[in-house]
Amino acid sequence: MKTKIFVLIPFIILTFTMCNSSKKEEKVVVEKVVPKEEHHHALSAEDSLKLVNHQIDVKGEVEFPLQLSVDSLQKMKVVTIDNLKITGKNGVLKREVKVCKGVLLKDILEKAKIKQTDHKDRNFYIVARASDDYKATFSWAELFNNPTGENVFVLFEENGKPVKNGDMILISKNDISTGPRHVYWLKSIEVFKVR
Repeated sequence: MKTKIFVLIPFIILTFTMCNSSKKEEKVVVEKVVPKEEHHHALSAEDSLKLVNHQIDVKGEVEFPLQLSVDSLQKMKVVTIDNLKITGKNGVLKREVKVCKGVLLKDILEKAKIKQTDHKDRNFYIVARASDDYKATFSWAELFNNPTGENVFVLFEENGKPVKNGDMILISKNDISTGPRHVYWLKSIEVFKVR
């Protein structure tokens, strides 16, 4: 009988220890499920200022890399856009800009001149990158052989004032939901060849 008790006591201790350790594991899992903060648009004004770029680099597979500022964009063919609506992924209106000014992305790329070997060389994609590494992508065909190309802008002015959230932002105006390719704090436009 004493032998049975000696065997039973370690078994009870082991069972109790395992129960307590599984509760600790559950607690760790619960701590990992804490939701993350919303996307970068919820930053404070101070943090937003840290992400502002005063120039954007146009680089990659281009013959003439560019560094563009608001001043250099104003010297290009400037387009005025009325009633720009920014919508989220569910089509919900996030904000509306009465009037804004900018330059077509395709005009910027034509100035930088994509390195095409001949007129059939069209396998390129373009990445608009923000300071916080948010990215929006476009294909060559989308910008140069599609109505989208006439609706993708690098904006520098909203309602007669400099744009908020960076000196320059990129927007694809005719997307069903304009928010996902609305790039605040635009830092670079990068051209890559599909290999």
